[in-house]
Amino acid sequence: MVNYQNDPNAALPAQSQALWYTAPGQAQILGESIPAPARDEVRVCALTGALSRGTESLIWSGRVPPAEFDRMRAPFMGGDFPFPVKYGYATVGRVQCGPAELVGKQVFSLTPHQTLFNIATSAVIPLPANVPAERAVLAANMETALNAVWDAMPGPADRIAIVGGGVVGMLVAYLCGHLPGADVTLVDVNPDRAPIALSLGLKFATPEQAPLDCDIVVHCSGAPQGLTTALSLAGEEASVIEMSWYGDRVVSVPLGGAFHSRQLRLQSSQVGHISSARRPRWTYRRRLTAALGLLADPRLDVLIAPPVAFKDLPARLPDILGPASRTLCQLIQYV
Repeated sequence: MVNYQNDPNAALPAQSQALWYTAPGQAQILGESIPAPARDEVRVCALTGALSRGTESLIWSGRVPPAEFDRMRAPFMGGDFPFPVKYGYATVGRVQCGPAELVGKQVFSLTPHQTLFNIATSAVIPLPANVPAERAVLAANMETALNAVWDAMPGPADRIAIVGGGVVGMLVAYLCGHLPGADVTLVDVNPDRAPIALSLGLKFATPEQAPLDCDIVVHCSGAPQGLTTALSLAGEEASVIEMSWYGDRVVSVPLGGAFHSRQLRLQSSQVGHISSARRPRWTYRRRLTAALGLLADPRLDVLIAPPVAFKDLPARLPDILGPASRTLCQLIQYV
């Protein structure tokens, strides 16, 4: 492995390229200069990354409501909503310069789609030896799923339904499936998701076939109809965890009928906050490090789509982020 710390060019100002969302349905790769890294920073050369299809489709289409501009900022986002913005939070790269113990290491960071960047040393997490770079791009999604499971508080032998078979839904179901005796079903309108669910050791059902009287239901389809399904599957006094974020859409929720008589609980879950049950002891870094460690299972590779070259992203985004897309985790290849 090359020791980049011995290369004086690795610590000089440099040129980078980044993906910017510039208008509804439009994106460009733009060049930018980055300064020499500060003493408390590392310089990272991106190797691979991932698009967060649910969130980035809202950003790409300009559907972030003004009231959410601040809350929707990614940790290292560039620009301001609505446009132009440099967005993203799933990058794996190699440290070119910084502390000796990090130089040459592959690290994960919550950075936008960019070829080269400086970032605080404390904001990168070295990859575990048993997690390859291509799978490590799922870390932010796994962190979201882990936080949702903490919020849902499922237990052994529970009947659990996950409504919505996107990446986060698959990962929530995957984590719940490790509970002893848990009966976990992934519910999705697309029957093509069945083989993926089965490969992760999960049951699969369309909404019409889904199990009723569930102890826990987690909704992450991003569609109001999915939330209606989630409420219909919940048993007496059960909890429905809402993970979907609808941007600027007004959502109609059926809170009549059996919602009150069955005393159902509807709770949101959002990764921007550490679950209240863990908050006194867990930091964001500890949670993200744990999420990376949970990606050691090779079965999770089924969630990752073949890579798209970074330079081709602007032309490919309409297909990847469009409503007809069947892509789960879109891998980005920088090198």
